[in-house]
Amino acid sequence: MASAAEQMAANLSWSALGQAKDLQRRILFTLSLLIIYRLGTFIPMPGIDQVQLARFMEQAQGGILGIFNMFSGGAVGRMAILSLGIMPYISSSIIMQLATSMVPSLEALKKEGEAGRRKINQYTRYGTVVLATVQAYGIAAGLEGSGMALDPGAFFRASAVITLVGGTMFLMWLGEQITARGIGNGISLVIFIGIIAELPGALAQFFEQGRIGQINTLVIIGVLLLAGGVIYAVVYVERAQRRILIQYPRRQVGTKMFGGESSHLPLKLNTAGVIPPIFASSLLLLPTTIATFAAGGGDTGVLGSVAALLGRGQPLFLVIFASLIVFFVFFYTAVVFNPEDVADNLKKHGGFVPGIRPGKRTAEYLDFVLMRLSTVGAIYLVAVCLLPEILISKVNVPFYFGGTSLLIVVSVTMDTITQVQSHLLAHQYQGLIRKSKIRGR
Repeated sequence: MASAAEQMAANLSWSALGQAKDLQRRILFTLSLLIIYRLGTFIPMPGIDQVQLARFMEQAQGGILGIFNMFSGGAVGRMAILSLGIMPYISSSIIMQLATSMVPSLEALKKEGEAGRRKINQYTRYGTVVLATVQAYGIAAGLEGSGMALDPGAFFRASAVITLVGGTMFLMWLGEQITARGIGNGISLVIFIGIIAELPGALAQFFEQGRIGQINTLVIIGVLLLAGGVIYAVVYVERAQRRILIQYPRRQVGTKMFGGESSHLPLKLNTAGVIPPIFASSLLLLPTTIATFAAGGGDTGVLGSVAALLGRGQPLFLVIFASLIVFFVFFYTAVVFNPEDVADNLKKHGGFVPGIRPGKRTAEYLDFVLMRLSTVGAIYLVAVCLLPEILISKVNVPFYFGGTSLLIVVSVTMDTITQVQSHLLAHQYQGLIRKSKIRGR
């Protein structure tokens, strides 16, 4: 039976949005920053030969660079000031989370609360600058080697590095501002907007290929059905939960009895969410972007071979991508959910799982359940991200119909709507409290 809070959330009307002024301000603030981000993807870097760049992108768009261009909202295709995107920040976050789990001093810093979290965030920003600088220098050198620099030399490399690193730090700041003062997760929304902004053009290109006969009509219908199936699977799995029954004992205080109620500990089937595909893509982008630019879009040399092997739908790309997804599913789940801490908290408050002894046995049981859920979640993510990749690489349709892009779009949409509903619910509660105070007077 649904709780009172769940029933109230189900009965929320979007007309209540007109009365929630704070939520309106948050939404407008988020939209304003996202518009600024989109404008930045159209400001080109100085010193780039746009004709040579267009030729290079035509040759390289079928490989890993196409995914990079998708995540950056088309900024790479225009070589804009925000071409580096938010991926260096995500890579730095991965490294910091790994270090926090392995380095005792960082692990102790994490347990210090808000002060420790701010310190770790500062280290993450420093790491972002380092990674963005390395990646930006590789891109600048690749632009020179590919003949896309109008005035090659040290000044061009320095200006390119400063521009790209500054763009990444600006995007990181935008994402943090959206998370703190807007609605939704800022970093996820930046990637989400990058994908959505290019979707109309990708659809137009897709249907145009069908109109001129490059793609069979049945293939178009099949791809659209596949996209619909992926969306349905994502919504179904992302909402799936394994509810573990928690029982609290009855206790007597004076002449009254308290407790004895039961609740549930919800464990999502996909605890890691959309993080593993994004993390896996960001790690693949770091070396392959440099290799692709340095190879100049051609197939000669070692770097050209690396870029070809890591192209869209290639076996090596699929194997590495799937392995990274599986790794980050288990790693991120272990970071966000600690069975021992949950078992200790339950024991302190007198809660227990029926049939399981409190303490160590409860932690082992939660770990066992979480391991099975993570296994199913990893299989689901690999299937969603790779099966469309394999099929689409054989059909030559836009990247935006891939499993990773659909997973990001659907998951971020669901998370953002959930946050909006939470704000509306809080506003409704505040209205009830104000009414009760007025009646009390």
